[in-house]
Amino acid sequence: MKEKIGKGPTLTPILRLPDRPLSLSSDLISTPKFLFLSIPFILALGVFLVISELPDVIRDYQIRQNPLALENGSVQNGRCTTHKGVFTTCEAHLSYQYQGRSYNSDVEVMFTDLHVGDYETDLVISADHPEMATISLGLDKLWNRIITLAAFALIFAGLGIGATFTGIRALLARRQLRQPAMLTPIPVEITGFNRSRGALSINYRDRIADDKTGRIALTIMRRGEEPLIIGQFKGKPVGLAVRHANAALPVLLDDRLNRLPLTEEERSVALAPFAPLLEAGQKQGLGRGRKSMAASLWRGLQVFLSVLLLFAVGAIGFWLWYVTTSDTQFQSPGMDINNAMPAPINAWGCEQLKKRFGHENAPFGCAAADFRSWK
Repeated sequence: MKEKIGKGPTLTPILRLPDRPLSLSSDLISTPKFLFLSIPFILALGVFLVISELPDVIRDYQIRQNPLALENGSVQNGRCTTHKGVFTTCEAHLSYQYQGRSYNSDVEVMFTDLHVGDYETDLVISADHPEMATISLGLDKLWNRIITLAAFALIFAGLGIGATFTGIRALLARRQLRQPAMLTPIPVEITGFNRSRGALSINYRDRIADDKTGRIALTIMRRGEEPLIIGQFKGKPVGLAVRHANAALPVLLDDRLNRLPLTEEERSVALAPFAPLLEAGQKQGLGRGRKSMAASLWRGLQVFLSVLLLFAVGAIGFWLWYVTTSDTQFQSPGMDINNAMPAPINAWGCEQLKKRFGHENAPFGCAAADFRSWK
């Protein structure tokens, strides 16, 4: 027998394994059933979003090169919908006449906004291509729309590529486990678990060992199986796993080491150092870990609130720069932030802008009913 030593956060477990290559069952690493089904859905959703929104963005970009506002145009069936309180879609039917010809078109714009209430808009066409028409709201928020569309496209692409890579890595690891290789014990952080129909699904992450990879894996233990818990790390349970020399993902061990192809004598020798832990009830660590996971969720909420606070401070700082220093009143997202401010603060911001740009058209958030003069 040769001792394999892995360093844990709360103790140094000694797992005595045979001094020979061992193969493992491929089903010790699982892939979520929905993973490969979700990949085409995510990518298709991203492609659909780009195909549906990009032409409108390109059209409005072309109109913005030489815009012409029409006072006799008609904006019909205008409606804006806010989704999840973050991004907004506005759609309308446009009807107008120009140089003796009649035109009709439907427009839709999507942007990120914290605005509450109705929007005021006007009909704008391209003086070079009068068949191209939009609403002034779409032009005011053009850069906002470009950034929003790019962000959504990157998010969907990242989710799709990440899910694909995760699935392929898990499949390769399952294949590699069947090849005999030396095993090295390592501690892994258990990030989540779920009991359903007698099975225990466990997510764990390799970020504690000296040669940590940071990779996340999923395993499903059968009825009666429990992970071998060796301690806690930052409030989360720590399980004992083995790193297969040829596989990219470690394998989480059960508290009886039935997942290892050992003889009964070898299994008894390997379990001996963990007898005090098992007798003390450490194998129930996942049950007690619920409180620590709740604490982890609370820490996650604190991080989220901190990020939200930093975003709010940054937005207020940007707004102050916009209303007091910006060299143009048509600056996005400055206009959007100013428009979202409470009425007294918005009025003060518009007053600062008017001091510098009062001889020019008013920006969105400071414009009167004609969309040009200052309110």
